[in-house]
Amino acid sequence: MENTFNPTLPDSTDELLIQNFKDGRKDAFDLLYYRHLPKVYKRVRYVIPENDVEDVTQEIFIAALNSLSSFRGDSKFSTWLRTLTNYKVAEFYRKRSRKQEPPLSPLSDAAAYTTDSAAKTMEERVYLQRALQNLPENYKEIILLRFAEDLQFNEIAELTSQNLEATKSLFRRAIAALRTHLEK
Repeated sequence: MENTFNPTLPDSTDELLIQNFKDGRKDAFDLLYYRHLPKVYKRVRYVIPENDVEDVTQEIFIAALNSLSSFRGDSKFSTWLRTLTNYKVAEFYRKRSRKQEPPLSPLSDAAAYTTDSAAKTMEERVYLQRALQNLPENYKEIILLRFAEDLQFNEIAELTSQNLEATKSLFRRAIAALRTHLEK
């Protein structure tokens, strides 16, 4: 029996969609896109200035579309996409530093919002982004997995090949380090 792509079937696996894409069904990418967009967008939003979030997210999916035909399946698609996301975020900051621009929006950008609550939210996001940038990579990653991707500790443990207690311990250390940076 032939596997056919049906974009209305939400139970199509990533692997099946990728195979459909490789078999010439370019519309299979649409479901992959809509399935993974919320997590990618949320992850990018944690680490990229607000004005650039949509552009960086778009660049990630363009790169995914261009590279999907060479995806070998050595890892889950979500892991591959997360790696691509991290690469594109790092590339964003490399390009900015070459242009001699500040890595994040200044706090004064928060004043551009008309309501006090919106300005406070923007200011908090900028503080959080700066604090995350100062954390070791393993701390930043576990915080993003937990909050940006809404993964449970057992899922994070499986993904990172650690036991559950080691994962929880790393998370506690990461949160303590984040709190320290935010208090400065």
